[in-house]
Amino acid sequence: ELLEKVKRGGGENAILRHTQRNKKLFVRERLRLLLDPGDFLELSPLAGLEMPYGDVPAAGCLTGIGRICGVWCVFIASDATVKGGTIYPIGVKKQLRAQEIAMENRLLSVHLVDSGGAFLPLQSELFPDKLHGGRIFYNEAIMSAMGIPQVAVVCGSCVAGGAYVPTMAEESVIIDKIGTLFLAGPPLVKAATGEDVSPEDLGGARLHSQVSGCSDHFAPSEEEAFECIRNVVCTLNCEPVPEGDREPDSPLYSPEELLGLAPLAYSCTLPVKLILSRLVDGSRFQEFKAAYGTTLVTGFGHVEGHLVGIVANNGELAHDAALKGSHFVQLCGQRGIPILFLQNTAPQPAGPASISQAHSNRLKAQASMMAAVACAAVPKITIVIGGCFGSDSYVMCGRSFSPNFLFLWPNARVALVDSRHFPTVPPAGDWTGEELELKQLKAKWIDLPVSSGIFFFFLLLCCFHCAFKLVQFSALSRLEEESSAFYSSSRLWDDGIILPQDTRKV
Repeated sequence: ELLEKVKRGGGENAILRHTQRNKKLFVRERLRLLLDPGDFLELSPLAGLEMPYGDVPAAGCLTGIGRICGVWCVFIASDATVKGGTIYPIGVKKQLRAQEIAMENRLLSVHLVDSGGAFLPLQSELFPDKLHGGRIFYNEAIMSAMGIPQVAVVCGSCVAGGAYVPTMAEESVIIDKIGTLFLAGPPLVKAATGEDVSPEDLGGARLHSQVSGCSDHFAPSEEEAFECIRNVVCTLNCEPVPEGDREPDSPLYSPEELLGLAPLAYSCTLPVKLILSRLVDGSRFQEFKAAYGTTLVTGFGHVEGHLVGIVANNGELAHDAALKGSHFVQLCGQRGIPILFLQNTAPQPAGPASISQAHSNRLKAQASMMAAVACAAVPKITIVIGGCFGSDSYVMCGRSFSPNFLFLWPNARVALVDSRHFPTVPPAGDWTGEELELKQLKAKWIDLPVSSGIFFFFLLLCCFHCAFKLVQFSALSRLEEESSAFYSSSRLWDDGIILPQDTRKV
C-alpha cells in the first residue's frame, strides 16, 4: 500500500498538471524510455515519508540500478510532481547515497534533472555542512577523475544548484521548450534588475546548445532525448555485462514461502536454515564449522549463479560463534568472495551474566569479528530479516560498517536496545533492603495525620512514581516506533524495504 502511494508521486492532481499543462512525461514513464525492458531495482522508495517537515514521497527523486544498452547504471531521476521538484534534506541524502553506490561499484551514472532548487526554509539542513548539497557536485568531479562516466538529461527546470548537475556531466541533452538551465529564474531577474525575460531566452534549450555550450545535444522532444542518451551510452566504451551461459537452479523450496517465515514476534529466534534453503540455488549450502558456534551459521552457496559467503544469525552471538564468524569473514576476504549477512538478533539474556567472565570473552570475540568485517575488502550485502539490536548491528555489517547494500524485510526492527529489555520498575516481590523498608513505610502512610511532614513526603513520592511511569511509557512507545523498518527506511538508514520472497531477485 505504501509503495503504491509512493508510485503516485505528488498525487493525481500534481501528475495531471505535470503531464497535461506542462506537457512533460511522468518520471516513471521517463525511466521506461531510458532503461532496457525488464525490471530495475529501485532504491529507498519509502524515503521521505512522515518526516518532521511533512511527507516527501520517495524523497522527491527516484534512484536505482538498471541497464541501458546492456550496461549497468545508477539513475537519479527528479520527480517534479513532488513539491515542484524542490530539493529537501532527505532528497540530498538520497542522491548522495546513489552517487556512493555508483562510486563503490564503478557504475555509469545517469541524471534526469527536473528540479526547482533547494527548499529555502530548510537551507541550514541543505547547504552548509560537508555532506549537504554541495557534496553532489564534489562527487561528480571525483567520479570523473575516477573514470566513471556521467550523463544527464535536462527534462525540466534546473534552477540554482540543480543547474550544476548537467553542466558537470560528461555529456548532457537538453529538451526544447521544457528544459531550462539557470542559476536564478525570471522572477529573481525581475526583482534584481527590473527586466522581463522569458525562461526560454534566459536559459532555454537553444541558448545552451547553440550559444553557451552548456549542453552537448539538443532534442526536440523527450522521446528523442532518451533515444539520444541511449546512443551516448553506446559510445562510452563500457562493456555490457555478459549474460550467464545457463539459468541458475531454483531452490528446492519455494521463495514464496519466505513471506510466511518472516518472524512477527521476537520471543524466540527463527531457525535461519529455513531461510537459506529458500534463498540459495538448488538449496545447496556448504556449511563452514557446522558443529562449532552454532548460533551463527556460516558457509558458501550460490544466489542467482553468484558464489557468496553467507553469515547468518541463528541465536545469541556468543564467544564461539563470534570467533567462527571472524575466521569465515577472513576466508572470504582472502578468496575474494562477496559476503551476504542475514541479521536476526536473538533475545539477549539479562542479569548477573552480563558482567561475567563469559560476557567479557564474548566482547573480545565480537571485537575481533568487527575488525574482520570492517577490513574485508570484498562486496558486502546486509539483509535484516528479523531483529537487529545494539552491538550485533555492528558485528553483522550494519550501516555503520558501510555494506555495499543494506535492505530490510518489512518485519525488521533496528535499534540500540530491544524494547523488551527496556529498564522497568522492579515488580512486586523483588524489593530488597532499603527498598523493602520504603515499601513498608509507604503501606503505613494512610494512618499518618494529614499535618505530618511524612504524609506529604509520601504523597510526593506517589506523584513522582506516577510521573516516572508516564515517562517510561512514553520512552517505550517512542522506542517501538523508531525501531520499525518503515521509520528506518523513511530516513534513508537503509537502501529500502524488500518483500521476503523478492530477496533472491534483489
